[in-house]
Parts: sequence; structure tokens; C-alpha cells
Amino acid sequence: MQVILCEDIRRLGKAGDVVKVKDGFARNFLLPQQKAYLATPANLQKIEREKVQRSTQESQLMQQAQEIAQKLKGISVSIAVEVNDLDKLYGSVTEADIVKAVQAEGYNVDKKMISLEKPIEELGIYEVPVQLHKDVATRVRVWVTKK
Repeated sequence: MQVILCEDIRRLGKAGDVVKVKDGFARNFLLPQQKAYLATPANLQKIEREKVQRSTQESQLMQQAQEIAQKLKGISVSIAVEVNDLDKLYGSVTEADIVKAVQAEGYNVDKKMISLEKPIEELGIYEVPVQLHKDVATRVRVWVTKK
């Protein structure tokens, strides 16, 4: 039986793909849980229209992400933290701290966009990667200084 997937299903396909599955799998799992619908000619035309809309929307999102990446490329933010006598941080600088600093500069980023390997635990200058879109990434310079 051929079905059109409504959402990404691991080891089967992505949303909008037309896949051939066993009848029982489609009748007992995919169709009742509305994870797929039958691949009729009307549904195939509908999915083609949705693919066109999705691709234009995706290109707009990518263009916006590229514009934001160009703006973010040149900025650097400073985060002042408390340190002891040996210049060791009390705690660490995390993604949330970096998001607050970047938003204070007037840029809209989310905590999920920033990917630190581990929290920053020392004073210094760091290049922090920011993933704005699945294909668009940039780096923000973060200065960790003492108060």
C-alpha cells in the first residue's frame, strides 16, 4: 500500500514522502494515528502544492537566517562574572547567559541556537557557534570578564 507521510518517521521517510508499506502497518499504525494518509491522486496533488509552499517558506526562513548571521558575525558581547582571588569563576557561563547578552545587543536568538560543548568556566575570549538555521551558522565573540 502506498501512503503519504504527514510527519518524519525514522527509517521510513520524511513528511511529504510517498512510501510503500505493508497493508497492516498502514491500517493499524500509520492511518489511525494520522501519521500518514492514502496516496490517492487527489492527495498526491495536495502534497505537491504543500511541497511548493514549504519550499518557498523554507527559502524565506533561510534568507532571514542569513541576514541575521551577517549582523551577528561582527558583534561581540561581554559577560561580567564574579571571580575569586585566583580568577576562578563562581559557577560558569552557560547558553542562557550568552542569550541574555546577545539579546541585550538587540538580536533575537534562542537558547537552542547556541551550542556550547561545555559551559565556560574561565575568563577569556571565546568564539561561540550560533546555529540560526539547519544550513546557516555563525559565531559570536564572547568576552568573559570579572566584575
